[in-house]
Amino acid sequence: MERKQVTEASVHTAANVNPSEIAKFDAAAARWWDPESEFKPLHDINPLRLDYIERCAGLAGKRVVDVGCGGGLLAEGMAKRGADVLGIDLAPSSLEVARLHALETGLDTPLKLEYRQITAEALAQEQPGQFDVVTCLEMLEHVPDPSSVIRACAKLVKPGGHVVMSTLNRNPKSYLFAVLGAEYVLGLLPRGTHDYRYFIRPSELDAWARAEGLRLQELQGLTYNPLSQEYKLTGDVSVNYLAHLRKLED
Repeated sequence: MERKQVTEASVHTAANVNPSEIAKFDAAAARWWDPESEFKPLHDINPLRLDYIERCAGLAGKRVVDVGCGGGLLAEGMAKRGADVLGIDLAPSSLEVARLHALETGLDTPLKLEYRQITAEALAQEQPGQFDVVTCLEMLEHVPDPSSVIRACAKLVKPGGHVVMSTLNRNPKSYLFAVLGAEYVLGLLPRGTHDYRYFIRPSELDAWARAEGLRLQELQGLTYNPLSQEYKLTGDVSVNYLAHLRKLED
């Protein structure tokens, strides 16, 4: 009962929320697991994301929280690799889809996977330092105050633990490729998916993280080849990038 009260309160009082973003993802919730829907890019990059997290932090036997889990693509993938995963989000329909898919997937081999409707900030107050790994992918550019989410991730992870984030760089090239190219020319994403003003330079992410005791270990770029229609991890962080950080030991 206490856990439910905490969750409900955090949803209704959270300040670091963009209601239009929540509504947008909730409206598309039924299509989360359709690999040919507007979520196709996430399906395509999910194996790359999982391999990157596995390489940086390991997954088997780890306690993981996936911040901004959406319909559960990443969270379920990490659970399949042996992690004990909590996925959190504020879009109720997306969470329901995630729970149903996990139930179907885990019929033969049950997954250690749970979903909750709660903010990262509220969970950090409730369970500080309880997770070996914190992931926050393709989420920071959708909230009003990304530094608040980074602060919460730093509180959630154990000393010495790992935080993996991904977002979009802010520069003319990223606007050309991630907004004009992906949304208007190639049609990889619905128009209006991203707001360039919310893109985050790696130096900004690093500064926010360092202030909370996180140290950047690595940056990795994620690029798309429109001719081969393939994604790959590269050293080019000018558009999409992943960041691996670690929490300072006490």
